[in-house]
Amino acid sequence: MDDENMVDSEYIDDESNIVVLNDEDGNEIRFEFLDLIEYESEEYVVLLPIDEEGENDDGEVVILKLEDSDTDEESYVSVDDESVLNAVFEIFKDKFKDEFNFTDGE
Repeated sequence: MDDENMVDSEYIDDESNIVVLNDEDGNEIRFEFLDLIEYESEEYVVLLPIDEEGENDDGEVVILKLEDSDTDEESYVSVDDESVLNAVFEIFKDKFKDEFNFTDGE
């Protein structure tokens, strides 16, 4: 497994669904937790990156694989397989079709 693709959760603010992750350089990145999707016996989180003001300008989500860890902290791994990303995103879109206005990224 490539350690460059792993991020660890710093904390989760249960009241606002904000997840703060540390990237491979130790930088904190804030996300809004949108959903947990199970696909082919694996779990994936769908996160919306947010800036300092709590906004997301481009509306793009991040999909990370939930990784089992020996510690109490959850670990997330980036997903390189486009077919898995697309499948998980399609499940997410189907679940939330009435809550979000999805557009093609083209």
